[in-house]
Amino acid sequence: MGILSVMEEISSQKLKIAIISPPWFPVPPPGYGGIEMIVSLLTEGLCRRQHSVTLFASGDSITQARLISAFGEAPHKRLKENIFLENLHALTAYERVREFDIVHDHNGYSSRLLGALTSRLFNKPVISTLHGPADKQSVSFFSSVASDLLFIAISKAQRNSYAGLDFLATIPNAIKIDDYPFSESSDGYLLFVGRMNEEKGAHIAVSIARRLGRKLIMVGKSSEEHEKDYFDDKIRPYLGGKIEYYGEVDQAVKLELYRKAECVLFPIQWPEPFGLVMIESMACGTPVIAIRNGSVPEVIEHGRTGYIVEDEEGMIEAVEKIGSIDRSACRRLVAQEYNEEEFISRHERAYRDALAISQGNAVLEVNAHGKI
Repeated sequence: MGILSVMEEISSQKLKIAIISPPWFPVPPPGYGGIEMIVSLLTEGLCRRQHSVTLFASGDSITQARLISAFGEAPHKRLKENIFLENLHALTAYERVREFDIVHDHNGYSSRLLGALTSRLFNKPVISTLHGPADKQSVSFFSSVASDLLFIAISKAQRNSYAGLDFLATIPNAIKIDDYPFSESSDGYLLFVGRMNEEKGAHIAVSIARRLGRKLIMVGKSSEEHEKDYFDDKIRPYLGGKIEYYGEVDQAVKLELYRKAECVLFPIQWPEPFGLVMIESMACGTPVIAIRNGSVPEVIEHGRTGYIVEDEEGMIEAVEKIGSIDRSACRRLVAQEYNEEEFISRHERAYRDALAISQGNAVLEVNAHGKI
């Protein structure tokens, strides 16, 4: 069979796909868990399109796919993340690799290392979506396994920051927009959604609210030790009056807060690879004011769906003019650019490209040995 014949066959077949989620939270997550939310969206969409999908996740996950788990419930309920549990979870998936056409790994470093070994030994396409920023450790690790994995980036900014890696595709995160309620008006408060740490800039949101004398509602996780220290030092002293902290809320509460906020403050202090908060907020009609970093310029249309600024002073100026943003334009942007169906289609194309590369390489290798 020639390479063109291989590609024609791949383009029409239903696929047997393994998706490996991090084991620490259920899929979908009841609260915090951006990766798990994306894994759920992808898994259920592929099932609807009649692919045979096996999801490797915690046993309390809910899915239409075949669910296989090393744990009856998410380990975060009893233990902190550790390398032993991650290895056990990854081995549970990769020991079954012969059952699948494609393996799509969203898990941690040790899982990706097993994926690279699997790809090399079995000529099996293993795709790795990069969910984090290109820090020194990540660049070093992924560069070391680059010859055996196929990479998907979640934004152009993230892709560009991993200089030297060849990417199969860039597929931005998405949401199921019908699950996000829209409001043409707001209740006039500012909203911050994110983990309680320096990177997310929660302290900047507090400073802005205090300087403007505005009501601020804050939602986010603060359960880990470094998050607790940050929260106690930079957030807790200012709570009360117009600044409220709701903690880690469920999706229904979060959506209602998005829907009635005047704007979401996104004062990130790191190169955010994507930022689900931005599209979740805009889907509800709520514009976003963000500091220019990472993927922000790709997601927000400055002056149309929010404002992109350079610092805290710029955010304050933007709050004062946020009323000029058309809330319906925010939702239209998400519906056009970050919808569920296009997200699934992009992954189908990436999977078929991966199979064509893998099988095409196999054909070339056979041809080189004079067997065809």
